[in-house]
Amino acid sequence: MRDYQWLHTFCLNRFGSAAALEAHLPEAFGPAQLRLISDDRYLSTMALRVFRAGLKHSLVDAKWPAFEQVFFGFDPQKVVLMGAEHLERLMQDTRIIRHLGKLKSVPRNAQFVLDVAREKGSFGALIADWPVTDIVGLWKYLAKHGNQMGGLSAPRFLRMVGKDTFVPTNDVVAALVAQKVIDKQPTSQRDLATVQQVFNQWHAESGRPLCQLSMMLAYTVNH
Repeated sequence: MRDYQWLHTFCLNRFGSAAALEAHLPEAFGPAQLRLISDDRYLSTMALRVFRAGLKHSLVDAKWPAFEQVFFGFDPQKVVLMGAEHLERLMQDTRIIRHLGKLKSVPRNAQFVLDVAREKGSFGALIADWPVTDIVGLWKYLAKHGNQMGGLSAPRFLRMVGKDTFVPTNDVVAALVAQKVIDKQPTSQRDLATVQQVFNQWHAESGRPLCQLSMMLAYTVNH
């Protein structure tokens, strides 16, 4: 595995200047900002991620105002009461994407949000307090307790809400394979721990958030 200096130099050469590189890198929220996000916004973003999975994002995003309306602004206290008959009625609503499995995930994830809020005070407290040095542990927690939050859905959801995380996209995985860190998409706990360790090392060397390191690593893959 190469050190952060190699990664930084590669990206500088690609973009031509530090300013150009920085302009292409994402930012992450700190714990205080993550705590300020309300439970309904976390539930809305979780639902948005579920509906985006496998579908064109622009199509889902264009219909999202209607989703906000039919799901009561994603107030988890209201959404959790939506039963099978209510969801069946939504399957007739042409303003939204009528996918029963994804629709069912919304009240289930509302219950998840409420359970966490009951224990932690808010869903944002869970997200804010989880250490980024074990961000793969948070992915696992979301996948286990949430609904339809497996695969890349958990890291992509966290990126959407502003929690610092790397995302094992095809380019990131290809770069890690090229560095001989892993030999395939990391799905086992062992491979995920290995990748986490690599990002933790680069973070310690650079002080950069994981989201920026993830993006920089993706840029090392030739297109």
